[in-house]
Amino acid sequence: MPTKLTREQMEYLVHQVQRYFKEERSETLGNLETEELIAFFSKELGPLYYNQGVQDSRKLLVERMSSLEDELYVLEKPIHKNK
Repeated sequence: MPTKLTREQMEYLVHQVQRYFKEERSETLGNLETEELIAFFSKELGPLYYNQGVQDSRKLLVERMSSLEDELYVLEKPIHKNK
């Protein structure tokens, strides 16, 4: 399920990638080859970053649910049994 970037996002990434290649590698990339490079890395790296985000969210949710569970136990009223 690939995510589409907005035109503004793609333009920003193209500019950033071109700037990186120019400053760090003294290479000039055209817009088309830069967009293809971005598409390749998005396809290959995107799922890894996405899955890490899901795992981080799951961990946070479990921590919050545990905290909420503790708070619910505090709300319980003691039951006194008559003898």
